[in-house]
Amino acid sequence: MEIVWLGHSCFRIRGREATVVMDPCPPKSGYAIGKPTADIVTISHAHENHNFIKAVAGSPTVLDGPGEYEIHGAFITGIQTYHDATKGSERGKNLAWVVEMEEIRVCHLGDLGHSPSADQVEEMVGCDILLVPVGGGTTIDGAKAAEIVNTIEAKLVVPMHYQTDAHKDGLETAERFLKEMEVKAAEPQPKLQVTRSAIPTETQVIMLDYKGRQP
Repeated sequence: MEIVWLGHSCFRIRGREATVVMDPCPPKSGYAIGKPTADIVTISHAHENHNFIKAVAGSPTVLDGPGEYEIHGAFITGIQTYHDATKGSERGKNLAWVVEMEEIRVCHLGDLGHSPSADQVEEMVGCDILLVPVGGGTTIDGAKAAEIVNTIEAKLVVPMHYQTDAHKDGLETAERFLKEMEVKAAEPQPKLQVTRSAIPTETQVIMLDYKGRQP
């Protein structure tokens, strides 16, 4: 499986079964995600920086509601959460997505704005890779993200939705999250390639570089 960060909360996950693009964002977000081709697109919530479907090539199946899906051999679960800490009264609902391919489970938290409930955590625990927002503002910050990482116990953790040279918008950088996770140095990688046998036994933080991505 190959995971590429295209910027903001947008990732492309490519497996043998299917290619999934999660939370596509528009050029005005500051990220030039190109025109990735996908079989499946997942949307966390109805905001242009997360649901810019026309940035994706092909004829993908678009998932924007909670539930369980099996598409092109990929098993996908949409978990209903909220975009704030008051059950959506401020910013509405949010979907976290779990994608399972090649015996690897990836959880994308979208614009999660609160600590997940016990029922929500139950659906996320056992994920091998966690894509977690860390920039604060309209979502959880670095300290809360670190708490959630420890709760879900994923082995590979990739931060997203934070301030970069391309996109600021009131977000924090990833530094606070890295400090909370006791990561002293994390050289950004252009992509994450992983197999079931290569999943580490202890949690590791992986920084991905949107500028170093490959189409």
